[in-house]
Amino acid sequence: MKQAQLKDMVKGWFIGDFEPAAFNTPACEVGIKHYKAGDEKAAYYHRVATEITVLLSGSVSMRGHIWSAGDIVVLEPGDITAFKALSDAVTVVVKVPGVLDDKYVI
Repeated sequence: MKQAQLKDMVKGWFIGDFEPAAFNTPACEVGIKHYKAGDEKAAYYHRVATEITVLLSGSVSMRGHIWSAGDIVVLEPGDITAFKALSDAVTVVVKVPGVLDDKYVI
């Protein structure tokens, strides 16, 4: 058995081929992300990984759409998105496979 604390992870990422991690694997990356209203990310894409975002709470803008709690957004490799938290928000993000340095900012 192994135990970890989310507060000890980097930016909420707790599964993947990096340290610290609660579970190390190159198969995927999993993170729980907390955003404040107004937080933004510049447009980006992945060349290899598929990124799945589950919105647990709040509302966000991605790919020109507004998403709210319960929505699941699947970005295939090459799909470009920017991100803006329209309210305080919590997401779970899964990237498959776990490919380090696969985020390309536009």
